[in-house]
Amino acid sequence: MSNQTTQSTSFNRSDLNKNALKVTQRLSEGGFTAYLVGGCVRDLLLGRQPKDFDVATNATPQQVNRLFRNSRIIGRRFQIVHVRFGREIIEVSTFRAQHDQKQSSEAGHVLNDNVFGSFEDDAVRRDFTINALYYCPTKDQVLDPTSLGLDDLQKKRLVLIGDPETRFREDPVRMLRAIRFKAKLDFSISQKLERTIQENASLMAEIPPARLFEEVLKLLMAGAAKKTYQALKHYQLIETLFPKVADAGINQNLIERALESTDRRIANGQPVTPAFLFAALLWDPVAQLHTKLTNIDGLSRADGWAAAGDQIVAQQQSTLSIPRRFSGPAKDIWCLQDRFEARQGKRPFRLLAHKRFRAAYDFLLLRRDSGEPLEALCDWWTEFQTADEVEQKSMIQATRPNRKRKPRRKSNTD
Repeated sequence: MSNQTTQSTSFNRSDLNKNALKVTQRLSEGGFTAYLVGGCVRDLLLGRQPKDFDVATNATPQQVNRLFRNSRIIGRRFQIVHVRFGREIIEVSTFRAQHDQKQSSEAGHVLNDNVFGSFEDDAVRRDFTINALYYCPTKDQVLDPTSLGLDDLQKKRLVLIGDPETRFREDPVRMLRAIRFKAKLDFSISQKLERTIQENASLMAEIPPARLFEEVLKLLMAGAAKKTYQALKHYQLIETLFPKVADAGINQNLIERALESTDRRIANGQPVTPAFLFAALLWDPVAQLHTKLTNIDGLSRADGWAAAGDQIVAQQQSTLSIPRRFSGPAKDIWCLQDRFEARQGKRPFRLLAHKRFRAAYDFLLLRRDSGEPLEALCDWWTEFQTADEVEQKSMIQATRPNRKRKPRRKSNTD
């Protein structure tokens, strides 16, 4: 590509992943070309610590696999190689060329992306100019085959490579990636690209629910969950991902507070669980259905929570498939909310010992902070957790209802 630009690196080699460098070095020694590519190069140039380091090469997946005993080929539509170093995986992809119409569906989706090409071909196949940047370890240079990526990176703008509508039809998930990068990097998007996203939002319904879940997880766990959620609403994508959340009457304050909390924890290096976020996103639909099941259909409150949780999660699975390891804890959080009201006898101690108590308690506080009248209940449970046994028994005693004694009936002998 004649208009390719290069730039000396502005980051230290000590910032580079040693295992990724080992991969590029062995590929070079094997007679192949190999670069670090994409998000890791972008983040290093922005002064951020990359989460993953990916490698692009002119070696085929089979050739890469033969070079590394600690590797395996994965994928069918898009074959890549995972090179494993202990628990760390370096992802290696072969330079891709433009596919032809025979490898696309009638709607324009790419069905087979294993069409290999040159370094220049690979660059124009990538989604955004800022992700089409390559780092050459041997020359210690950043290569910009489109001659746009470095400039767009400096000006903090997100520019799609190629015709937006065509690229989104090839893979609608690119719309979610656009929103993720906009929120995470605080980059601007052109009005034309914004309109194209809004006009093609319905394409998201054609993505398999399992793949959508993985993409949504990236959206919510990147440290900018609240901004991402607001962007999803703005670009009318929330209707496809979470149809029940788009309904009227949903407590958006509760959802955004949960997302804010997640962003703070990620910024502070604290652990986060997607289960809590899904519990917040689907809380209002579950609570509304619970009211119907108990008041109209006659279910007990406990059975109502279980049934409501099962039904809403089942409906959600048709658009975005939430694995049981996350939907199960979310259901526990919902079902435990009623048990905070029961503060007599041994029940508070049993709830305190429940494995989901902390998550359910945090969710109770979230409900209070979003406007539900739960101040007294939250204060009681906050104090109960740190009180000693004598104080806890006294607190339980104080919650007992005052029962007036019935007047003693006079006997005939009085």
